[in-house]
Amino acid sequence: MNKLSCMAALCLLCLFGCQQSNQNTEEKAVEKSEDPKPATQWTVEQANSWYEKQPWLVGSNFVPSNAINQLEMWQADTWSPELIDKELGWAEGLGMNTMRVYLHDIPYRTDKDGFFQRIDEFLSICQKHNIRPMLVIFDSCWDPFPKAGKQPEPKKGLHNSGWVQSPGKDILTDKSQWPEMRTYVVELIGHFKDDDRILAWDITNEPDNDNASSYGDNNLKEEPDNKKELGVALVKAAFGWAREAHPSQPITSAPWYGDWSSPEKMNDMNRFLFTNSDIITFHNYDKPEDFKQRVAWIKQFNRPMICTEYMARPAGSTFQAILPIAKENNVGMINWGFVDGKSNTIYPWDSWQKAYDQEPPLWFHDIFRTNGEPYKPAETKFIKEMTGKSM
Repeated sequence: MNKLSCMAALCLLCLFGCQQSNQNTEEKAVEKSEDPKPATQWTVEQANSWYEKQPWLVGSNFVPSNAINQLEMWQADTWSPELIDKELGWAEGLGMNTMRVYLHDIPYRTDKDGFFQRIDEFLSICQKHNIRPMLVIFDSCWDPFPKAGKQPEPKKGLHNSGWVQSPGKDILTDKSQWPEMRTYVVELIGHFKDDDRILAWDITNEPDNDNASSYGDNNLKEEPDNKKELGVALVKAAFGWAREAHPSQPITSAPWYGDWSSPEKMNDMNRFLFTNSDIITFHNYDKPEDFKQRVAWIKQFNRPMICTEYMARPAGSTFQAILPIAKENNVGMINWGFVDGKSNTIYPWDSWQKAYDQEPPLWFHDIFRTNGEPYKPAETKFIKEMTGKSM
């Protein structure tokens, strides 16, 4: 080959190389452009359109009576689909159509495939009973040191003596471990993002709760000094992680105290939750007058409302007092507690400060005894009347 031919061949090789390089760059650009961007908050119109398709939502916070916490509910060795089926049958009998149910990061980290299979089985049981649950991903309340394996036995007379936080203190205080929590949220929601059996995703339960009356300053002193700040940072991050998964279901997290009369009067966490949730959820255990005020304040956001915790009988938050106000204002309602079981939530919060050696004169939470008998038949009759189940 002469010099001229060599130069021509070299030019052709360079040209081919440039074309290949440009093609690879273009393919990468197309690939990158097809990566889904994180979803954005639903518009007011989207949220209300979704809510118009729902029945009036009524249900309970649910854990089966043989589980002291979320881990005992979801771990393979203590998974109890037959009991869940029986107890959700009682909920269906009341006309309940949703349940708020807590998940936990430990079953995901130790047995992801099994955990997802159990969630799928749980959703099928719910579907059998015409119930669409709201799933709670993280929880800031109670014991900050969750551990896999056998869970503790209940402490007599102590409200939620074995309930555990998710994530625990070790992860919450070490942000180098938060990427693992991001993976958990993205994979969890991504796996179920188009599942019509799920009503909604509740990102974190009471993100800034420092457990002052139980594991906080007034008792065991096991919470970090900056617990509130860490909890707020985690829920803000987790909203972003959830949106990365593009769920078809709404995402939310509930403010639980404070002045909600205007965004300017809210603390940073409440303002974030109210202005970033697709649908508005909130907690209220107070008397009817306070519940009415909270509902009136939330109406400024023009979004659907679901009260995801209420009903503390000694505090005046009862089914008969609250449900009619909620129905009149089209507020979904999920009370705390369903069956008297290992969670011990028939006992009041102050059981952390004083001993109860027998059943309290008035149950704090819960509707049924473990044999299926209602604690107050007048209550269950009233719930059926409100849901239309008695007709």
